[in-house]
Amino acid sequence: MVTAAEGTTLFDWVENHAGRSPDSTAMVGPGIHLTYADLTRRSLEAASGLARLGVGPGDVVAAQLPNIPEFAILLLAAVLRGATLHTLHMPYRESELSSLLAHGGARVVVAPTTAGDRRPAAELVSLADSLPNLGTVVSVGGATEGAVPLGELTAGPPDPAHRVPPDGRRPFLLLHTSGTTSGPKGVVHTSRRFLGNAAGASAELGLTPSDRITSLAPFTHLYGLFTLHIALAAGATTALVPAFHPPTLVDTIGELSPTALFTAPAHLAPFVAAGSLPTELFDTTRFICLSGSAVAPALAREVDDLMARGSVIGLWGMTEIQVGTFGRPSDPLPTRIGTAGRPAPGIEVRVVNAEGNPVPAGVEGELQVRGPSVFGEYVHDPASTGAAFTGDGWFRTGDLARIDSESYVTLTGRTKEIINRGGIKYNPAEVENVLLEHPDIVACAVVPVPDPVLGERGCLCVQTTPGATIDLGEVTRILDERRIAKYKWPERIEVLPELPMTPTRKVRRGELVRRLER
Repeated sequence: MVTAAEGTTLFDWVENHAGRSPDSTAMVGPGIHLTYADLTRRSLEAASGLARLGVGPGDVVAAQLPNIPEFAILLLAAVLRGATLHTLHMPYRESELSSLLAHGGARVVVAPTTAGDRRPAAELVSLADSLPNLGTVVSVGGATEGAVPLGELTAGPPDPAHRVPPDGRRPFLLLHTSGTTSGPKGVVHTSRRFLGNAAGASAELGLTPSDRITSLAPFTHLYGLFTLHIALAAGATTALVPAFHPPTLVDTIGELSPTALFTAPAHLAPFVAAGSLPTELFDTTRFICLSGSAVAPALAREVDDLMARGSVIGLWGMTEIQVGTFGRPSDPLPTRIGTAGRPAPGIEVRVVNAEGNPVPAGVEGELQVRGPSVFGEYVHDPASTGAAFTGDGWFRTGDLARIDSESYVTLTGRTKEIINRGGIKYNPAEVENVLLEHPDIVACAVVPVPDPVLGERGCLCVQTTPGATIDLGEVTRILDERRIAKYKWPERIEVLPELPMTPTRKVRRGELVRRLER
């Protein structure tokens, strides 16, 4: 285990582990085995490749890559050059990529030659003329016309002169918020802000070099990236799942045998509902973290029951802060399945009412946070930055929550998701959590639709298991049996083949609202 004091950058951590135990495994996966010595060498080679492209301190390198070693190598290479890595989610196409790359100003962008039936590197080449800052597209996994193959870029021994002196105050990550209810905003982080947060969480989760950490969330998203950070803090093995693929998930987990699995509820919910997760699958697993979207306590309990020697924990984080709260595997069962845990080391949280005043334990309000990992500003957006902070420096998360007397945080919804029905406001999360217990409901969200009399009514958008049906009558019957107040019942239902999701399987509510308006 290292601490933030033992290194200024992520590469310092990797180099320290390589010096102490060069043959220890850094990454494994299908056809993949990298030691910490390998990861160190390949990162130095990639840094020299970036230097030959003219990348240096202050420049931005973008990555649209799945969970493969090249993502980590590129991140570490950017760190070595004093550059900032800008993450781009794999589902993004030219429309999203053009605006995000223009906003971030990347000089180099790296993407796979192929991804399913797509050719991401070629898509990015087609955008190059409209992006004045973009000088080079690098392709991974094969040749693409107009792009430089990664193998060509990293050929040859690394040049020590290409290693820029480390500086923890230098930006090293540019992330964009998920934008589930509005457009994404750019967030820049420095090593100094993030590394202490990751090292502290890694220590409190009890991670060691013997752990094998798997993320079903993409590294391009903060949740997946956090798992990479804590693995590098501990000198652990990152067991790679390049992309979430339901038909092979059980076999993949069985082959990787993770000791720690980080996943969103929607990744596991269909398997739990179908009873297709054998208990022996998690014989080696110390804990499973459910996060990325609202976690139904019933699902958390069912997953917990699958582990004979392990525990389910919750976690709450944001692009703006990395991890804010998380459960510890030794926490009592009720807090592990019913809360998002306690604050991370160095993080303070509070809940305030509409007037901005702190409320007593157990009372719902807006969750606010402050601490060393909280971001400084939104890129090119001073108005949003100013609105995001209170006068005394607390970040307004937009999440609704309760904090109990022992500092466990229970998330109850989002302030922007509140539905105002005839002047009576309610949080749809309570309804959604009840309905997610239904075995035929894969995902759901209650969103507002305009009403000439009441202003807004709730519309339930739902995705069912293949072949299943559900109607509004059954929904209201379920809610009636659970004694949910009638004003919270959805008054319209839309059954969709698939709900629009972020990369960590959060429902894109804004997209649903726009669809319903058409």
